[in-house]
Amino acid sequence: MGLKRVLIISPYFPPSNTADLQRIRMSLPYFKQFEWDATIVAVDEKYGDVVQDDLLTESLPADLKIYKVNAFSKSITAKVGLGSLALRSLWPFLKKVNEILKKERFDLIYFSTTQFPLCILGAYWKKRFGVPYVIDMQDPWHSEYYQDKSKDQRPPKYWFSYRLHKFLEPIAMKAASGLISVSPDYISDLKNRYPSIKDIPSAVITFGAFEPDLKIANDNRHKFEPLLQTGFINIVYAGRGGMDMQKAVTPVFLALKKGLAEDAAVFSKLRFYFIGTSYAPAGTGKPTILPLAKKIGVDSQVVEITDRISYYHTLLTLQQADALFIPGSDDPKYTASKIYPYLMTGKPLMAIFNDRSNASGVIKACSNDAVLLTFEEDPGCLTDSIHQTLTNWAVGRLKPITLTAIFKNYSAEELTGRQVKLFERAIEYSSAGIITGVVKIK
Repeated sequence: MGLKRVLIISPYFPPSNTADLQRIRMSLPYFKQFEWDATIVAVDEKYGDVVQDDLLTESLPADLKIYKVNAFSKSITAKVGLGSLALRSLWPFLKKVNEILKKERFDLIYFSTTQFPLCILGAYWKKRFGVPYVIDMQDPWHSEYYQDKSKDQRPPKYWFSYRLHKFLEPIAMKAASGLISVSPDYISDLKNRYPSIKDIPSAVITFGAFEPDLKIANDNRHKFEPLLQTGFINIVYAGRGGMDMQKAVTPVFLALKKGLAEDAAVFSKLRFYFIGTSYAPAGTGKPTILPLAKKIGVDSQVVEITDRISYYHTLLTLQQADALFIPGSDDPKYTASKIYPYLMTGKPLMAIFNDRSNASGVIKACSNDAVLLTFEEDPGCLTDSIHQTLTNWAVGRLKPITLTAIFKNYSAEELTGRQVKLFERAIEYSSAGIITGVVKIK
C-alpha cells in the first residue's frame, strides 16, 4: 500500500513566525516514516502581520508540497472589524481547497491552527468530498473565561469575537471526525458542550521537543541583536503576557522586593526579562508585566519587551540567559507549549503554574532539578520558596537542570507518531459512521 495522505490547513506557515504553526513544522520531518504524506495549504506570508523568520524553513522537508492562498487586505477588512487572518482568508481557502480536492485524493484534512473560524470549512469539504477532518485545539475556541472579567481585562473586540466564536464553533465541531488537544480540559469541554461528538476519537498531545532548532539558533547567532545586558544575572521569559499571568508573576516580584530590602547589593544583580509579551503589531503592544513591577516597586530590575521576536532569536536568547522563568496562566486549562525549548537548554528553571495545568506534570516528569511551584501553595510559603531560589541565583548558585529518560516521550518524532495514530482512528470512525449511519453527514 502507498502512503496515506493528509491535507494540512495551516494559515500561518514558515517563514511566518507564530506559535500555532510549530506543531506542524516540527512534525513534517517525521510523517513519512509513519507512512503518511503531508501537503500544506497556507496563506501567502505577505498577507500576514506577524514577524517573519526565514530560518524556520530550514527544518522543512525538501520535497514538501505547499499550496499558498491569498487573503483580503487587512487595511480594508479591519475597518469593518474583520482583521483576523482566518476571516480574511476564508473565501480563498474555500476556493483553493475545492480545486485541490477535485484533482487529488486525500485520506484526511487536518486543521492545525488557532485561526479557528477556518475550521467550519471542514464540515463543507466532508459533505462535498467525503474527506473526514481532525481539529487541533491548541487553545480554546469559544470560551467563557472572560465573561466575568472587567472590560480592561478582556481582549480587543471581545464582544464581537465572543459571539462569532459561539456561532461558528458548533458548525465545525459537530461534523469533526477527531480532536487533538494540548489540554484534556479543551476536549472534555467540547464533548460536554456537543454530546453528538462524545464518541469521536480524541487525544491529548502536547507540542514536541525539536532538538535541531537549538543548533539552527546557535549556528545563526551572528544574525541576532543581543537583548540581554552583561554584568547581571539575567532571568528570561519569552512569551505572551496578559492579566492572567499576573498571579504567577506577582509572588516573584514580591520575593524580589523582599530580597532587595534585605540585601540590595546581592539582589540588584538580578534582572528579569519578559520578551514578546504582546501579539500587537510591533511598536503598539501594551505592557502587562512592567506596570505590575512598578506597582510592587521592582521595576528597576524588570525589562518588558512587548514586541515579538523571531523564533530562533527567542531560542538563542534562552540559551544566552543565566536562568529561565515560566509563568503560567490563572486559567487551570492553560498549557504552556513553550516548555520544551526551556527544558532543552539545560538552564536553571523556575516555573509557576496552576496545579491543574498539565504543564506542571510534564516539567515534574522531565526534570528533577527544575523549581516547580503552584498557585495552590500557601502564599507565604510560595514567596519564601521563590526568595530562596532567587537568593541562590543571585549569589551564583546556578545549577543546570538535567532531563530524565521520560523526556524522549515528548520528542517531536514520538508525538508525530501519536498524531498519525489519531488520524487513523478518525478515518476508521468516519468510515464506520458513513456505513452504519452512526454519524450522519448532512
